[in-house]
This record gives sequence, structure tokens and C-alpha cells, in this order.
Amino acid sequence: MERRLTTILSADIVGYSRLMGIDEAGTLDEMKARSDTVTSPLLEKHGGRLIKLLGDGFLAEFGSVVNAVHFSIDLQSATESRNAALPEERQMRFRIGINLSDVIADADDVYGDGVNVAARLQSLAEPGGICISETVHQHVSRHLSYRFEDLGKQRFKNISGAVQVYRVKPNSNAYQASRRTKNDGHQASIVVLPFANMSGDPEQEYFSDGISEDIITDLSKISSLFVVSRNTAFTFKGQHVDIDQVANRLGVQYVLEGSVRKSGNRVRVTAQLIDGRTNGHVWAERYDRDFRDIFELQDDISRSIVETLKVKMLPAEVATLTQKPTGAAEAYRYYLMGRGFFHLGHTKRYLKLARQIFNKALEIDPNYAQAHAGVADCNSHLLDAGDSSISVEDILKQSEEALHLDPNLAEAHASRGLALYTAGRYDDADASFITAIALKPELFESYLFYGRNCLNRGRFEQAAELFGKAAELRNNDFRAHGLQSMCFQSLGRKDDAIAAARLSLARAEKAIAERPDDADALAFGAGILAFLGESGRTKDWAERAALIEPDDHYMQYNLACAFAILGERDLAMDRLDQALGSYSIKSLKEYMLSDADLDILRDHPRYKLLLQRLPD
Repeated sequence: MERRLTTILSADIVGYSRLMGIDEAGTLDEMKARSDTVTSPLLEKHGGRLIKLLGDGFLAEFGSVVNAVHFSIDLQSATESRNAALPEERQMRFRIGINLSDVIADADDVYGDGVNVAARLQSLAEPGGICISETVHQHVSRHLSYRFEDLGKQRFKNISGAVQVYRVKPNSNAYQASRRTKNDGHQASIVVLPFANMSGDPEQEYFSDGISEDIITDLSKISSLFVVSRNTAFTFKGQHVDIDQVANRLGVQYVLEGSVRKSGNRVRVTAQLIDGRTNGHVWAERYDRDFRDIFELQDDISRSIVETLKVKMLPAEVATLTQKPTGAAEAYRYYLMGRGFFHLGHTKRYLKLARQIFNKALEIDPNYAQAHAGVADCNSHLLDAGDSSISVEDILKQSEEALHLDPNLAEAHASRGLALYTAGRYDDADASFITAIALKPELFESYLFYGRNCLNRGRFEQAAELFGKAAELRNNDFRAHGLQSMCFQSLGRKDDAIAAARLSLARAEKAIAERPDDADALAFGAGILAFLGESGRTKDWAERAALIEPDDHYMQYNLACAFAILGERDLAMDRLDQALGSYSIKSLKEYMLSDADLDILRDHPRYKLLLQRLPD
């Protein structure tokens, strides 16, 4: 026996029991074929050693932590290539966990907490995904061009202390591939990092974020310029970064960074364009302007980048770049503020506040299409939460007005889709969501709303895919993975459901750490905790959510789901009765009939009586 520092990799086949149940002999043959033609050659290529097979997976050891991550990426890629030739029900996918730690080893095996942590990390990974510990992340983050998502500190059974976990993004090498494909003709490429808020007021964060997002949107309209997506760029928000490493990781030539300071009606923006290969400044400028000139300021930055990089623009792109969402800077400020509150959480308090601010924007500019869409979205959610002062007709009218004002606005089509979904016009809603995605493939709301439409119609496979895409596009959203878990539960894919639930919980925990009064995250997270079997934390989170938002009936419904999952049927029915107090009758019945969380209540006398009270 000897103690040594080594890299342990634990891999597990997703849905192994299901595959064996379908075709035991065929599954074993496929596993052997993959081991001989894929796993073993890749282990040899990357200097790995197979420690042992585990029936539904394997344990391996690497002398280099970098090689372990490279092996994992190559294995997942080769696995997907092989899956392409198989029917869906026969496809195999791995979950992988990697840990760097001291272990006790003999000639045939390794032992200790380091091995157990790798196995726990593997259980947290998504199908086709890879999770790593903090010790691994420290070694590889500066040397590999992959992206890493911080999943926060996780506690694992029989492991003392919390483990900081990171997910290696499954598509993390897509940026290098995209750069090679797009830049064969020497196409310029750029990432716009989130501009720093220098106003001394954290509540002005929405403004600096809005400017960054709009510059990304403007530059993305130029076909001869490759621009890294908003979601990827914002993973660097609030971090001190080395420009050359950011450029290398994302596969771009240039990095734009800057800061925003707003004081009264004056705004100061500094911006600098840096060559990621040399760390040299290519262009820099400071703008001191009246706030009313904010759109001209953004336009100046975009045009300066285009001119500096000598990017060619088509005439239509020149015209598009000069189009602005509103002619009133103050309306724009209110819109950004309202959007910030809308994304804070879907409690009545924040939805009403967001709607009030969107309406403030419309008082200044009644023709502001994005603000009309914002009001419609708030009203759709509020009606869903039982606000009887809102009618479906009002929501349809507001969303239609947004489309009338700007027929090519993706946000307007997504809003229209949500309004049609609320009205029960599900096929029409599908068409609107598809149009929104076509116009703006990285609009988070399109996928989330579309996923809800599919979920409530029993199209669980499609809904799971849409929720997965939504989760990729907004890495601080906890709902999408949670809803994806519900889909997997309905499909009987327990392993996938657990993996998605853990990802949802990690994001909810992060949201609560940042805002302890986030009742939305507490209530939603309570349901996730219940599904994962953490009864004590479920009840604690549910109590906290109810104390923060005692009159939010949408939240009461979520808490009913949490108690139902725990098997606390009477407590669940108490919450459902409270939810009915001012809940939209139509929405409540649709949720109750389609929600797998409530399956345990189907034969409860109070549940049956409640359904009888609800009209068809």
C-alpha cells in the first residue's frame, strides 16, 4: 500500500438498468465494443490507466489532470458519434467526475475519500457531461480552452465538508471549432465583456448590463464579424480576468471591455479594444455625454470597432445598426430597469414592480415595442398566479401591439407566444415561439416559454430539450433545469431527472446566497430538495418562502408540490387550498392534471373534491 497524489476519473453509463431491461445481451455487446474501440484506445492516447470496471461504468487514473479532462472530452465526443448510428432507445451516454486528491493505492485498486468524491461528482454530471472538483479546476482552467460553469459548493453523503464543483461545458470546444469555420476567410472575432458598474450604486447594475448587451446585439448583426454570445460573455461578469486567456479560451482575436458611470443626467463610458494575441490596445475611448445621447454613444462604440477592425458591412446591416428601440433615452432606462426586476423572480411583488416600470417607459414612448412585450409577459405570469384584474384579452391585445410596432422583434413574438399559450391557443403559440427562435436564436424566454407549452401538452421529450437549451442560455436561471427534471420524471428517466434536479438546486442555492430573501428560489428549490429526498431542508426552505411571500398563491402551489413529493399529503392539500384562494381557475386545473409532482394526491378525497370544484 502507498499513499500518492493522483487524478481519479469515475464514469457511469446513464440509464444502465433501462438499457439492460430492453436488451441485456445487446447492451453487454455494445459496452464491450465501445470499451475495445473507444475507451481503451483513448486511455492509452491520454496516458490513463483503467483501474477497474464497475458494471455500469469504470474507474481510471491519470498522472496528468489535464490529460484526464482531454480524455473525458474525447470520450464524450466519440460516444455521441457512435450514438448517431443507433436508435434513441439504444444510445449510451456517460456521466464523468474527475477529482485530484491523495489516495491509498495498491497494485490493483485505489481507496479513500478522493475516489468517493470522484464518484459523487460523476453523479452530479448531466448525461454526456463532466463535473470536476476545485483542485482539478485550479490546474486546468489556465491551460485548457474549455469553459467551466461554477455549480457552487456541494455536500455529498459520507464526505466531510463541502466540495466546490465545476461543470465542463459539453459544447466547450465549439468556440474553437466555430472560430476555425467562421474565420477561414480571416473573419474578425470578438467578445464583449460585461461593462463594470462604476456608479457606486449596485442598483445601477441593470444599466451597465444593458449597455453591454446592446453592444453585443448591435455587433451580432454584422455578418462578417463573429461575436461571442451574451450568455458566454456574461460568465466573466464580476471577475478579474487575463485578456489573453479569455481570448484563447473563447477562440477570438479581440476583447472589448469597459466601464459605465451614471450620475444624474450625465453618463461616462470608457471602452477599450484589446488584441487577445498580444494584449495590446487597439483602440480606446472615453465618452462623457448627456444621458439623452445614450444611443448615439452606443452607436459610436459599435462603429469605432467596425472601423478599427476594417469590418465590411452590407447596406442592410448599416441600416439595422442605426435602428434604435426607442427615441427616448429615459424610456430605455425604464425598460432596462423593468427587465432587471422581471428576471429577479416570478413572485407577484417583482412582476408587479416590473410591469409598473415597463408602463413608465410606455408613458414616455407609447410606441416602444419591447416595453409592450414586457407588460404582456408580466401580465401573463400574473394571470397565471391568480390576478383576477387581468384578462386574457388584455394580454393578447398588448402582445399584438408589440408585434404591430415591430414585426421583426423576437421578444414580441416570444411574448405573443406566451399570450397565446395563456389563452389556450397552443398550436398558434408554437408558431410564435418558432418565429422568435428563428429571429434571435439566443433569446432565453423563447425556449423557456416554448418548453412550458410543450410540457403542459405532454410533449416531454421536446420540452426537456427546450428547457436544456434555456438553461444553457442563462446560467443563473434555476427554473429551466428544474422543469427539465419534471420532464425526465414523466418519461421515466430517473437518472436524468436527478442530474437535472441537482443542477437546478445548485443554481437556486447560488441565487439564495446572493439574495437571502429570494422567495422564488426558495419555493422552487423546496420542490427540488423534496425530489432529491432532503426532507429537512425542504421544510426549512418552504417555511422561509412562505414567511417572505405569504400572499403569493403561485408560490403556495409550488410548496404544495414540494410537500406532495415528500409524501406529506395533508400539508400538500392545505397548500393547494390556499393556492385556489385567488389562483386562475383554468391555470390551476391545467397544472394539477399535468404535474407529475401531484401524482401521490390523485386518490386523496380532498384532491378529488377540489377537482370537482374546478370547471372544465
